[in-house]
Parts: sequence; structure tokens; C-alpha cells
Amino acid sequence: MTKRFKTGEKAPENGTYEFDGLVNGGNESEVTEDEKSIKLSSGDQFPPIRSNKEAAYWKKSN
Repeated sequence: MTKRFKTGEKAPENGTYEFDGLVNGGNESEVTEDEKSIKLSSGDQFPPIRSNKEAAYWKKSN
């Protein structure tokens, strides 16, 4: 099972991370396609979703 990371946690390694749901279970249909993939460096903090500032879950894409 792929480990999930939450907004505010630090990225364990460099890479591309994919959106994996909203923490509060909100309306995911409002999340735009360009927000669903982010590039982070090791130690970078996982961000909230830009459009609505909601906390999100992320998983490493590859």
C-alpha cells in the first residue's frame, strides 16, 4: 500500500506527488486537474489545495 502524506507533513524524498483526497472529505469535484500533481523536494511541506485552501492527502506517483 502506498503511503499517504497530509498537508503540513514533510516530503520524505524528491519527486512528484498526486492528490489522494481531501482530509475533511469535502467536495473533490472542485479540485482542478492542475492542482492534482505537485513536485516537491525532500523536506518540502505538503501544501493545501490552492483553490480552496483545504488540507489534502498526497501520495508519491512513481
